[in-house]
Amino acid sequence: MFVVIAIVVWACALLVWWACSNAFRHSDMDKLKSRILGGSGKPKQAKTSVIGSILQTDETNTLLALKFLRRFQLQTKLQDLLEQGGMKWSTQKLVNISLVAVVAAWMAAWLILPGQFRRASYLVGIAAGALPTAYVVRKRNARMRRFEELFPDSLEFVARSMRAGHAFSVSLEMIQREFQEPLSGEFRRTFEEHNLGLPLDVALQKLAQRVPSLDVHFFVSAVLLQKRTGGNLSEILDKLAYVIRERFKLRGRIRAISAHGRMTGAALTCIPIGVAVIMFYVNPDYVKFFFTDSVGNIMLGAAAGLQVLGYAIIKQIVKIEV
Repeated sequence: MFVVIAIVVWACALLVWWACSNAFRHSDMDKLKSRILGGSGKPKQAKTSVIGSILQTDETNTLLALKFLRRFQLQTKLQDLLEQGGMKWSTQKLVNISLVAVVAAWMAAWLILPGQFRRASYLVGIAAGALPTAYVVRKRNARMRRFEELFPDSLEFVARSMRAGHAFSVSLEMIQREFQEPLSGEFRRTFEEHNLGLPLDVALQKLAQRVPSLDVHFFVSAVLLQKRTGGNLSEILDKLAYVIRERFKLRGRIRAISAHGRMTGAALTCIPIGVAVIMFYVNPDYVKFFFTDSVGNIMLGAAAGLQVLGYAIIKQIVKIEV
């Protein structure tokens, strides 16, 4: 009965939020159209308020969770994460998917698990709510890895183009036609920003902000330094491409050497979980103690925390930055 009530309340809350957001959005659009067309309506507000209402187009389509993210300055970080992952999602969509995952996983665990294990449904819901963000982080890491793989070739391409007589900005435009995503998309955006009037140094600095890679920072610093002091930029880019390739080789060697440590960390993390699952089926009365007794709850929480801490320490040991 409790689960049915929770589902109904959740569905009603979503319906009310959807209706209110649509009503506010339509009313704002009507006001904006009337102001643009010069129609009669309410008295004109200050110019700054009109500009603010135009720029903040999604302020009315806001959830309580988004207000929480803005309060702790997390919305900008999530938006940067989505942009770096090359995803067309908005922050609102990510929050909505996470909330739906939390409620769905919690209800499924509440219905499936026995009565004495229903407390674990809250942990299942929290873990499911983190899955969308983990997916975005995974997409972002894969995209950044692909960008770094293509980046040395693009530097050599720019160097060859400049030796052939092309300007640096024209070489940036040619990258978008000769290379694949995500490198072509980032350089296309940089060229378009510069072509629309943004200074080249500002456009390159924005590229370094969108792609948080040490190689990109080296590239931007080299171009800006050459612009101020002069020098042979094509030779600088060739040497930078060589250094980046050598870093890739060294990183591959280190990854091969540290593979044993990473496998050990994964094995030590999975063994207690596997033993717990086996004990759950072999001797369930022994496992019930950790869920039904208060001392068992403390022991289970401490064990889980120490397990996560140990995995983080092992991962930090085998993680070597190049």
